[in-house]
Amino acid sequence: MQSLIITVIGKDKPGIVDSIAKNVYQRNGNWLSSSFAHMAGMFTGFVEVQVSEDNVDELVSSVSKIPDLDVHSISVASEQVELSNTLTVDVMGNDKPGIVQELTSIFNQFNLNIVSFDSRCESAPAWGSMMFKARAVITVPDSFDESALQRALENRSADLVVDISIGK
Repeated sequence: MQSLIITVIGKDKPGIVDSIAKNVYQRNGNWLSSSFAHMAGMFTGFVEVQVSEDNVDELVSSVSKIPDLDVHSISVASEQVELSNTLTVDVMGNDKPGIVQELTSIFNQFNLNIVSFDSRCESAPAWGSMMFKARAVITVPDSFDESALQRALENRSADLVVDISIGK
């Protein structure tokens, strides 16, 4: 069996995930994990599947034939990476340019890997501006000092007007 990551992007419409799933199933593939999103009228995402090496090219070709989708794929090592130590960082505050760069810069200073990062801006009529919200899941080593990261984020939060909470 070969592990494969398939990425897709295109104009959003009903049935895209179902079409991908049918193609995986028809080639005896096993759907391992996925992440999909709708953004600005576009659909984007990726899926990890296992499929026999004989069916890899056929699977990629069939998914590529789904109308209006740009599809890419890459074969990956089939062993699973254990993410035993993760922290979740939640951020909320007035939106302004540079928030994401500031947060990711701090993670990078601590040499932390971002496993997932979700963000959005939403209207906050009571505040008179847009509200920025984000959630990052990061991996940390066994001996990681969470309090040092907490301090670095809180020091930055005064500049960014954000509230930060860290939890496992």
